[in-house]
Amino acid sequence: MHLHARIVPFAALLAVLCSPPASAHEAGKHAGGLKSPASAKVVADFDIVHTKISTEGNVATFHMAVSGKAGQTTPAATGKLAGSDVFSYVWPTTIDPFEVGFERGTGILAMAVTSHPDFDDTPLYDENGDGKRDNDGNLWHSHWVVLKPNDACGPGALAVVDIPDGQKPRLPKTWPGFPMLLDSPGWSPTLSAETVEVKVPFDDIGVVTAGHFDGVTAGLRVNASVHAPLLCVADVFKIASGDLRLPGTPNQ
Repeated sequence: MHLHARIVPFAALLAVLCSPPASAHEAGKHAGGLKSPASAKVVADFDIVHTKISTEGNVATFHMAVSGKAGQTTPAATGKLAGSDVFSYVWPTTIDPFEVGFERGTGILAMAVTSHPDFDDTPLYDENGDGKRDNDGNLWHSHWVVLKPNDACGPGALAVVDIPDGQKPRLPKTWPGFPMLLDSPGWSPTLSAETVEVKVPFDDIGVVTAGHFDGVTAGLRVNASVHAPLLCVADVFKIASGDLRLPGTPNQ
């Protein structure tokens, strides 16, 4: 399936009006959170209609529903890392990156569920159960990423924050070794029918309940030179709020 995604600079997103609630997902597990109307302009697999974060005990559940079948579309393999694509379901938050193992104040902390057939960035895990830990990047898996605007990706576009040569910042224990602020914690996402969910435990669940969030579906792209910035947000498919102002409140 070909994605007719439009490249949307970060700054331009601020001009998009907030969308009214969707009517098809008003009850049950799709109650509360952020509602978005279905759009014929977005591939249904990435057409967000509902986003929320809820907590129970010390576990936060990141939830997203789309108008199609979640996870059905994955990137086409190119056979090389440079220029390869990453498809993602993303929950940008106001949680400080320090709370999951990075330095304080380094950017926008986001939970992301991703697929990318041309590389594997979960070296501790064997997601497809074949006895190898380096060949299953195409399967949907979770990451923490830290994002910042980076004009090298396009005017106002976002990128995963790079780690400059020679620097050794604070990193999570499950950092996969890529020179950027990316973590591979191993929290297995569940993709079922129209829904994507991932459950994440926290030492202090208060950092989640005190924060705010949004929902984004997007395509990222590895730099053609495999150089800084290593991973750009190239195509924004849809933003739950319409303008990326992170209006969502957990448990509401």
